[in-house]
Amino acid sequence: MKKIFVLTVAFIAGMALTANAAQIATGQTAKCNDAKSITLESNGASGTFGAKDGYTDNDRGTANVVVWKSSNFTTVPLTLGPNDNNDSVNGADHGKTGIPQRGGMGKSKVTLVSQSNFSRGDSIGDISGLVKITNTGTNAVMVSCN
Repeated sequence: MKKIFVLTVAFIAGMALTANAAQIATGQTAKCNDAKSITLESNGASGTFGAKDGYTDNDRGTANVVVWKSSNFTTVPLTLGPNDNNDSVNGADHGKTGIPQRGGMGKSKVTLVSQSNFSRGDSIGDISGLVKITNTGTNAVMVSCN
């Protein structure tokens, strides 16, 4: 009986320490508990222009999530826009304005890393405790808790 108890406790502890990943569709929620890092990645394909009125049918690969953190009971919206271009418009002037070109393409992946000693309790880096990630967009999101 003691061996079964010890094996059960070891199994549960092993499961708690392993990283878990989930792909969440629109309206679904993934949970991470006391993670050292949380990786969010857009699983949307590149923009296809076959939808109604010439718009893309998959929101150009953009992923929208809402992150709720039990550590301070705050909700933070995040958007991953791998096909969104936010280049500055002065790239075509060939340097005549003297302003350097800034910006670039959006990101398809972001990793939130646990940090300690916050001066403000509303920081996105405070991922201690339970963190719930809800997909509010049209494309699937891969969530990895490490």
